[in-house]
Amino acid sequence: MDFDGRLLSGVGTLMAVAETGSFARAAEVLGLTPSGVSRAIGRLEARLALRLFDRNPRATTLTAAGRRLVADLAPLVAGMEEATRSAAGEAQAVQGRLRINCDPWFASLLLVPRLQAFLDSYPKLELDVVVRDRLGDLISDGFDAAVRFGEPEPSALITRKLLDTRIMTCAAPSYIARYGRPAHPEDLATPSHECLLFRDPATGRPFDWEFHRDGQILPVNVHGRLILDDATTSVSACLAGLGIAQPMVLGMAPLLESGRLIELFPDWNGEHFPLHVYHPSRHLPPAKVRAFLDFVSTTVGGPWDEPLVARVRM
Repeated sequence: MDFDGRLLSGVGTLMAVAETGSFARAAEVLGLTPSGVSRAIGRLEARLALRLFDRNPRATTLTAAGRRLVADLAPLVAGMEEATRSAAGEAQAVQGRLRINCDPWFASLLLVPRLQAFLDSYPKLELDVVVRDRLGDLISDGFDAAVRFGEPEPSALITRKLLDTRIMTCAAPSYIARYGRPAHPEDLATPSHECLLFRDPATGRPFDWEFHRDGQILPVNVHGRLILDDATTSVSACLAGLGIAQPMVLGMAPLLESGRLIELFPDWNGEHFPLHVYHPSRHLPPAKVRAFLDFVSTTVGGPWDEPLVARVRM
C-alpha cells in the first residue's frame, strides 16, 4: 500500500484520544476542534474498516479492536517521538508530562518520600501520579508506566522486578489482650479469632490466607467479619485491635520495633510478595520513561528483607 500521510495524521489523533479519554481533551492537546477530532477518527475508521471507539454522552472508550491497534502502535509512536527528538539534538531531554499508575502502598511508603530528588533532577518534567488498586489497561488509560505489587498479569507489557517483601501475620496488643494470642496458624480458623480480610481487586473476593515455612504451604480458612480493600486502612484496623492482619513487612519495622504490632507466627513467615514496574515497550521508550525506570530501580530496587526494611521509616 502506498504511504498515505492522512493515515499518519489519523494515528496521531487516535493516540491523543486514547491517552486523554475524550475527543474534547484530545482536541485541546492537538489544537483542533472536537468536531475536527471526530472527523479524523471517522476517516481513520473508514480507512481501516474498523470501529475504534464506543461513543456515548458519558464516555468515550476504545473497542477491543481499538485497544489492540493502540497497543501495536504505541511502541512505533514512541520510536518516532524519540527519533524526532534525537534529530533535534534532544534525545536526552527529560521533559513533558509523565503519567504513572501506582500501587497505594508503594506510592505512600516508597515513592512520595523520595520524589523531591527526582523532580529536582528534571525541572521540565511534570509528574502525574494516579494511585489505584489495579493495573488496568496501561495504554488505553494513558499511562507511561506503572508500579504494582503482585505477580505480573499476562500482557504485552515489559516488566522489571524491583523487590520482594515478606508477608507476616500480626496483631495489636489490645487485640491479644481481648482475644488471646493464637499459638498456631490453624487457630485462626475458629470463631474465637477475628481476621481482617483483604479484597483481591482482580476477583472482588478476599485473598486466601496461607502460611509458608521451609517450602511447606499451610492454607487456613480463617474467620473474619471485616473486609477491606486498602492496605493502609487494613494496618490502621489492625492497630485499633479490630483483628489479625497479614500485611507486607515492607514499612512495618517501626510498628514492630515500638511494640504497637506483634508478629504472631515468626516460624510461618516464608511467603513473599513481589513489586514490579511496567511500561509499554522495550523499544526506544521516551527519555522521561527511561528516567523514571532508572529512578525506581536504583531507589527501591534490589533484595529487600528485614535488615533493609528496618531502614525504612513511615
